[in-house]
Amino acid sequence: MVGKEEEPCVYQNPDAPVEARVKDLLSRMTLPEKIGQMTQIERRVASPAAIRDFFIGSVLNAGGSAPFEDAKSSDWADMIDGFQQSALASRLGIPLIYGTDAVHGNNNVYGATVFPHNIALGATRDADLVRRIGAATALEVRASGVHWAFAPCVAVLGDPRWGRSYECYGEDPGLVSEMTSLVSGLQGEPPLEHPNGYPFVAGSNNVVACAKHFVGDGGTDKGVNEGNTIASYEDLEKIHIPPYLKCLAQGVSTVMASYSSWNGSNLHSNYFLLTEVLKEKLGFKGFIVSDWEGLDRLSEPWGSNYRNCVKTAVNAGIDMVMVPFKYEQFIQDMTDLVESGEIPVARINDAVERILRVKFVAGLFEHPLSDRSLLGTVGCKEHRELGREAVRKSLVLLKNGKDDDKPFLPLDRNAKRILVTGTHADDLGYQCGGWTKTWFGLSGRITIGTTLLDAIKVAVGDKTEVIYEKTPSTETLASSEEFSYAIVAVGESPYAETVGDSSELIIPFDGSNILTTVAEIIPTLVILISGRPVVLEPTVLEKTEALVAAWLPGTEGQGMTDVIFGDCDFQGKLPVSWFKTVEHLPLNARANSYDPLFPLGFGLNSKPV
Repeated sequence: MVGKEEEPCVYQNPDAPVEARVKDLLSRMTLPEKIGQMTQIERRVASPAAIRDFFIGSVLNAGGSAPFEDAKSSDWADMIDGFQQSALASRLGIPLIYGTDAVHGNNNVYGATVFPHNIALGATRDADLVRRIGAATALEVRASGVHWAFAPCVAVLGDPRWGRSYECYGEDPGLVSEMTSLVSGLQGEPPLEHPNGYPFVAGSNNVVACAKHFVGDGGTDKGVNEGNTIASYEDLEKIHIPPYLKCLAQGVSTVMASYSSWNGSNLHSNYFLLTEVLKEKLGFKGFIVSDWEGLDRLSEPWGSNYRNCVKTAVNAGIDMVMVPFKYEQFIQDMTDLVESGEIPVARINDAVERILRVKFVAGLFEHPLSDRSLLGTVGCKEHRELGREAVRKSLVLLKNGKDDDKPFLPLDRNAKRILVTGTHADDLGYQCGGWTKTWFGLSGRITIGTTLLDAIKVAVGDKTEVIYEKTPSTETLASSEEFSYAIVAVGESPYAETVGDSSELIIPFDGSNILTTVAEIIPTLVILISGRPVVLEPTVLEKTEALVAAWLPGTEGQGMTDVIFGDCDFQGKLPVSWFKTVEHLPLNARANSYDPLFPLGFGLNSKPV
């Protein structure tokens, strides 16, 4: 007779139902193994011993934390497979789930396709395009060995002073809800009979998605990052929760809690919203992950009284904690809290059950290691063409000609001599914005891609002379009559999160002066590269011939020239209201006092040649 210990484990049987596998594996786990599954650590502290001895459930990389400078997807896969081998060597062989901020393509990785940021995608109003971007991103993410993308951000933008405005699809809950199609792109589309709120991942060419940041992160007072959203529960339900309903209907596997507070109560410690609303009322069966050091921020000064922060957050409903460095302290505090009864064992079991459910649904037990056959998808022609399409469809034409009956666009590609100038005309890093290669983003040729200047040189005729100067020289301006027109590209420098909070929203690098100086003497198209609406001085609007909001278009600059030279028409519509002055903020398109410079949904067309 075969001993019971020798029978194959249910959890190791790929044909067994997911819930049976979860129940079987959970029953075999010790408390240290359970707490380990709830622990997410940064790759720099993910030693083989740490992963094996503490049964670590997840590893992530911070923005800009890479194996080495310009590491390619294969290098990332080598690193992550190494982490996975350590996890598989543990007693129960539970694979870890590796997560990254792939928020506009696999943007941490050199050579990956960098798509336009979410605010640009909101301008397209094209949910199918966003789904296709999700599917392309999933392939490039999986090629690097990563299983989990911390996307999409489904914040509803209340105030452009917020440093994460570009991570939002727009200010209208309906628009943001439609753009959650990224979830089906990343994870695959669930069948019609798939239960609402239950995690879904179609296969090994897909990744686990993460709806973030629950909830109200885009509605903070004065747009302060990690600030306080002052709203009734009815307003939360009307404005900030709708996109999550669409994500849950698509089987989103994870949700990230917000750093922000709701009426003074921090989301990371809010039992009502995390457990009673998200898990119980809305029926979410995946797991909730904290944000980076989200528990540390529950006390002043940050990191003090950490044990109490852990107790509060885990009891509120946080299932996995993005520690990310001091994991030994976290695990010790968790152990003490469970042994003292301050965190019930039932809460631990619920958290681990949810984490295991996602790992089984994602196929990690069957396919724990990277698939090198996907490496050819990274930055491939098809994905770059998709990025180019997204840029084309996202451009919003705000002005076309000083007179309505004399459109300035499309430009003549066979003009004799044109001036291209401005800080953003030939800067790929500025074009991509934050969360590209690093957390805050960079300037210069930071990855593989096409700048606006590169694209202009390809698009114009053989006999057209293109003169480029980052800042227009006195000599060049003195010969203004020799230029048919000028293209001036100005905008914001890259930023992320709190560093991006701005009370002024002026065009940096003296952008307004540069473009008015040029526009006074040469007919000028202004291309504004920014993560949000910025102040447009009356002189800018008056002196320029044409004005295009290009948002943060990413690596595929040809999408801009496809439209300005008339191969395609402008299709983009403002996903956010464009304010007149910061004193008018926040704007509410539903209010009687609504008086924007350009309203939500505004966008002109030019007639293609």
